[in-house]
This record gives sequence, structure tokens and C-alpha cells, in this order.
Amino acid sequence: MTVEFTAQNAPLELDLGEPAAKPTATTPGVVEAAKSIWEAGGVDLGFWECSPGSFTATREGYSEICQILSGSVKITTDGGESVRLEAGDTIVMPSGWRGTWDVHETVRKTYVIIND
Repeated sequence: MTVEFTAQNAPLELDLGEPAAKPTATTPGVVEAAKSIWEAGGVDLGFWECSPGSFTATREGYSEICQILSGSVKITTDGGESVRLEAGDTIVMPSGWRGTWDVHETVRKTYVIIND
């Protein structure tokens, strides 16, 4: 049996495709792009980038683990707790999480989505 693996060198240089309008943006002109590089057994791993501005977010039916690769963002939960993240920082948003992202500098992250 052959076991395949996936590797991504230079994730900051990876072409994520054409950016599109962020559907939950609360600031005009916010765009995002994403590229999944591996999916199996209800898990999805990829890269995502978003331009400066604000948007709402929910994690319904899945949890997400992210590591910020570049840029900076302030994330605030619906309960009012907030954290500022930049390159090298990690966040876990469990299923049911709700909040707002305020992107200060274009953010690129790697994500792992785990479906419930």
C-alpha cells in the first residue's frame, strides 16, 4: 500500500486564485481567496487570504484551527472577548463560535476545518 502525503512550500507565494467579495463583509470592498490542498474524512486543510476590513463569521457544523502566516487581525467573539493576531499566532474556533474579524493588514492563514 502506498501512502500519499501533501506538502506546501512557500505558502506566502501560493496562488489562491482570483479574490472574490466576502459575503459577510460589513466594510465595503473586502475580498477573499482560498485554496484547499487536502481533504479527507471530514477534514479540510488549505490557505486563505483576506483584504483589510471587517466581516462577521460563524462556525456552525465545524471547528476551525488557523495559524496566521502574514498580516494582522483583531478577532472579537459575540460575547465581547477579543484578541489581536499576527504572523505565527494560532486560534481555535470551535463549532458554534460566532464573532467579527477586523483585518488591519491583508491576512493570510493556513486553516484546518474539522466537520462535526
